[in-house]
Amino acid sequence: MSNVPETLSYTEEHEWITEPSDGVVTVGITAYAADALGDIVYVSLPQEGATVEAGEPCGEAESTKSVSDIYAPVTGEVVAVNGAVEEDPAVINTDPYGEGWLLKIRTDGDGPDLLDAPAYSKLIEEA
Repeated sequence: MSNVPETLSYTEEHEWITEPSDGVVTVGITAYAADALGDIVYVSLPQEGATVEAGEPCGEAESTKSVSDIYAPVTGEVVAVNGAVEEDPAVINTDPYGEGWLLKIRTDGDGPDLLDAPAYSKLIEEA
């Protein structure tokens, strides 16, 4: 089974999100998604200052197998983008919950209900 950190929240589209710190959350894709994609070779992310809408695509991850949309788990303004993953997307496969984070969003808290770790674990076990 994939690693599912207890301290994060998750979407049904396999993004993870941190608890807000001063209104800012960090977002990435889960180990399950990274494993399913295979070797990620390209990632496209929104620019800093862009507005993203909860549940809507805000980027793409391309692997040797396929291209997958990255969905915004919350509505808000992108305040940081991880340039390291744009330069070396493989870090998403090797450290999806650490150095492989994708973006930081200043949010007003608007967004769909998120899954806790046990609910996300159940989701991927049933997949």
